[in-house]
Amino acid sequence: MPLAATRRSGLVDQIIEQFRETIRHGEWPVGQRIPTEPELVRTLGVGRNTVREAVRALAHTGLLEVRQGDGTYVRATSEVSGAVRRLCGTELREVLQVRRTLEVEGARLAATARADAELATLERLLDERDRASHEGRLDDYVRTDAEFHLAVVEAGHNTLLTELHRGLTEVITASVATTTKTEQHPTDIGHRGLLRAIADRDPDRAATEARGFLDELLALIVDEPG
Repeated sequence: MPLAATRRSGLVDQIIEQFRETIRHGEWPVGQRIPTEPELVRTLGVGRNTVREAVRALAHTGLLEVRQGDGTYVRATSEVSGAVRRLCGTELREVLQVRRTLEVEGARLAATARADAELATLERLLDERDRASHEGRLDDYVRTDAEFHLAVVEAGHNTLLTELHRGLTEVITASVATTTKTEQHPTDIGHRGLLRAIADRDPDRAATEARGFLDELLALIVDEPG
């Protein structure tokens, strides 16, 4: 019996990891309903209980959400993101405060550790972001802005900081979308100063630039009526 239990547990773990990879690679996007239990049983060639345990485990960590009578939906792309959603939900001020904590240090590290190729990526993303803004393509603006911020943190070459920031992808993207709606002209809160500081390898100025635009966004939220 212990051996059988171990085998079953190992199989559930394999299915959990397979589901994680499917979500991570975007094959099951956030907000989408995943295949039904019978479909998963047939596709994976495992028992119904194995699929059920894997889904239950990922629902517990926040990656999936089981809606009785409707199906199971993808809720986040990582356990970190799922935990953040459970902790702060859609509270924008809290999201921005966490972003400031991560991104100020991320900017400082990027100015010190960035490679030329990473600087080129930042320039490309910022050009795409500003072009999308000028052309009124809000979805593209939000996407490239979020990608720019992640790329800044990645350029700092701190794996843990990067993974923490990556785990906030959904809430950061949502915060960008929400704050964009509060701005008359999105590019007024620009990132050219941050990019120049990183290019100049000036960590203090980079940190100041990152803190400045996030403080400005926080001020917009505080000043909003009602």
